[in-house]
Amino acid sequence: MPNDLPPLDRHDRAILRVLAAEGRIPVAELARRIGLSKTPTQARLRRLEQDGIITGYRAMLNPIRLGLAHVAFVEVRLTDTREAALRQFNAAVRAIPEIEECHMIAGGFDYLLKVRTADMASYREVMADRLSALPHVANTSTYVAMEAVKDTGLANLT
Repeated sequence: MPNDLPPLDRHDRAILRVLAAEGRIPVAELARRIGLSKTPTQARLRRLEQDGIITGYRAMLNPIRLGLAHVAFVEVRLTDTREAALRQFNAAVRAIPEIEECHMIAGGFDYLLKVRTADMASYREVMADRLSALPHVANTSTYVAMEAVKDTGLANLT
């Protein structure tokens, strides 16, 4: 959080916890749950949005029900890690819809990708046709997830 923003108080954190779990909750119910009236709750909600703490609202989709049960994590090592190469890689990653997440890593490799597909055959196709063709890729290592034990998003709002 930038230093020019006021710190979050217990009501702000309560708003964020409730919205992280139930984004479609009516403001009146949100106000009741955090112990404020509707008007100050709406004002806090608007401030959290304007300050960029709440960046949007979206539906949480069940990937299994959508036929996207296969999850692989892919370590990527690049041949070039200068800024121009990183920008090229980042732009190319953003264009591949099967890449659900991409994180630059400090460690023994450069990026960690979360790739979601229907099954192993479709993952192999994505790997062969798209991931291997990403700019500046030296090599990759794939780890297939067997089960999601915890997948809650941001939940550490004490």
